[in-house]
Amino acid sequence: MTKQIHFSGKRKRAVARATLSPGTGRVRINEVLLDAYQPSMAKLKIQEPLILAGDLASQVDVDINVFGGGINGQTEAARLALSKCLVEMNKKLEKPFLQYDRHMLVADVRRKETRKPNDSRARAKRQKSYR
Repeated sequence: MTKQIHFSGKRKRAVARATLSPGTGRVRINEVLLDAYQPSMAKLKIQEPLILAGDLASQVDVDINVFGGGINGQTEAARLALSKCLVEMNKKLEKPFLQYDRHMLVADVRRKETRKPNDSRARAKRQKSYR
């Protein structure tokens, strides 16, 4: 493989853009190596596609840029983008990824509901006090 593969992933307000290229297994998220990424639960969640990919993960370098949202949204967006890149490189990985967790390849389209006019929150209604 000589070309680069680009994919993006979204979760809530977070957007991740992944670039996969031939290399030695280095994974960076916002210029930080995955080994140094914090918190550790987020690091483990991002490592799941790499573990399922096996030897393929040691033959590629991945650079992921993530912005927006919170730490969990960013983690899941990065995981989605990484998984899509790996599947594009090797189509045989699609079935194990879907069996392990469907959200590794299919985006969760749920978003925050918009706030309604004259109300405090999306579903909360204005209180009445007429007694």
